[in-house]
Amino acid sequence: MTDSLVLASIMIAALVILLPLLFHLTKYLGASSDNVRKNETVEGGIRLVHKDAFESFNVKFFLIGIIFLIFDVEILFMFPWAMNLRELGLFALIEMFVFIALLLAGLIYVYKSGILKWT
Repeated sequence: MTDSLVLASIMIAALVILLPLLFHLTKYLGASSDNVRKNETVEGGIRLVHKDAFESFNVKFFLIGIIFLIFDVEILFMFPWAMNLRELGLFALIEMFVFIALLLAGLIYVYKSGILKWT
C-alpha cells in the first residue's frame, strides 16, 4: 500500500471512531439545564405557541424577507461587474453608479414608508 492510502485510511478510521465518541462525551461534559424557558421556541420576538395552522400571521415577516432578497440579489449583479471592470471601461462604471443610485432610492423609499420599523 502506498503511504497516502495508509494516511487516508488512518484519518478515516480516526474520524469514524472519534466523532461519535466526541458527540457522546458532550452529553456528559457540557452544561445542561432543564429550564423550561430555555427550551421555548422564540422567532423574531414572537412566542410561538401551538395553534391552528390557519391563524393570521404578521405580514412584516414576509416584507422584511422580500426586501432582504431584493437588496441581496444586487450582489449577483455587482460581483461579475467588479471582476470585469477593467475590460468594461468607463461606461460600465457609470452604469453601476446609476444602478447603485436606483438601489439607494429604493432603500430610501422603504425606510420612509416605515416598512423597516418593527413596532
